[in-house]
Amino acid sequence: MLITICVILISPIAETFLKRNITGPEPYVLMLLAATGGIIMAGANDFIILFLGIEVLSISSYILAAMNSRRIQSQEAGLKYFVLGAFASGFLLYGIALLYGATGSTSFSAIKNFTQEVELTNDTLLLAALALIIVGLAFKVAAVPFHFWSPDVYQGSPTPFVAFMASAVKAAGFAAILRVLYVTLGEYQADWQPVIYAIAIATLLTGSLLAIVQTDLKRMLAYSSISHAGYLLVGTQAASDQGVKAVLFYLATYAFMAIGSFTVVAINSGDTGIQTDLNSISGLATRKPLLAITFTIFLLGQAGIPLTSGFFAKFYVIEAAIEERSYLLAIIAMIAAVIGAFLYLRILVKVWLLEPEKDQKGIKLHIPIEIGLVLAIAVIATMFFGIWPEPLVEMVQRAIPALIPG
Repeated sequence: MLITICVILISPIAETFLKRNITGPEPYVLMLLAATGGIIMAGANDFIILFLGIEVLSISSYILAAMNSRRIQSQEAGLKYFVLGAFASGFLLYGIALLYGATGSTSFSAIKNFTQEVELTNDTLLLAALALIIVGLAFKVAAVPFHFWSPDVYQGSPTPFVAFMASAVKAAGFAAILRVLYVTLGEYQADWQPVIYAIAIATLLTGSLLAIVQTDLKRMLAYSSISHAGYLLVGTQAASDQGVKAVLFYLATYAFMAIGSFTVVAINSGDTGIQTDLNSISGLATRKPLLAITFTIFLLGQAGIPLTSGFFAKFYVIEAAIEERSYLLAIIAMIAAVIGAFLYLRILVKVWLLEPEKDQKGIKLHIPIEIGLVLAIAVIATMFFGIWPEPLVEMVQRAIPALIPG
């Protein structure tokens, strides 16, 4: 459902901002194919089906990243994404092959039954399979140290498709991680929890710290997205129903904030779509006050400020970590939130306190009705679930049983 909502919200953005450079139905077909792959990933009960969904999603995403043939940066982004993604898919497929060799099945339920009878540390093949699968899935969600593709791809790809990657692709990736680790390999949680623990710490700190030193808005939001993946890994590491609830809640709320943020960047980037440096956002409050307020809400939500959905998203994942007695991880998550707040404050200073750049003065930012509607929906969701999160929490709790394979 979340992936479908993302496609619905991003389609008018793509229609508005890509029609000057990209014609034809290809972007929408590819986006629907990617969404289909994501839905297959979220509902897979077998590793073969899971891998099929991942490849449908990935191949479509590679092409979307390189869709703007008039920009060399877009071509470069697509090529980098493809080459590194192919390596990650190779790791994942090799891990699935080893898992099949160890268990004799690719079915989630059969593997789960097998893990109840065999100790992981007693089976080298099984141990290698788990390691390779974690590497492959970590790449898909841009977790450190498998994140190197993310900033370049986010910066070079067309902005509407970056919004799709940050929302729908990330949601599909974490749905796959939850199904594999929490459901299928839940018996081995004592073995994989320390690995996810370490990856979560590295992802939180790397994303937050490197975001601060960037000078391009899309790269800043790319590293911010890496940091958000760290929070999602905090909930995954908890390996509990509370942790799963926190991850699903975070994915839902972050999707609206990410789509909204990248939509504002697309509006501000001009007719060419390449004006994405940090200074280009200077004086946005003077040029388009309502758009500046909208952008502020999205950034405050990502920072986890109260009265936004981002506050409860971070609260739930940290609560899940504390319940699991992962106190150090919870503390690092809070430190990363403070560092991230500085990043968003840096952007807001440009928006509200500085004058527009000379080349930006006199340029009117036109917001079509359909784009205004997308922004309004994203703002309402960010504020509504920040004041009254219970409806979304109830939806998430009803979704948890769907993770259990039949």
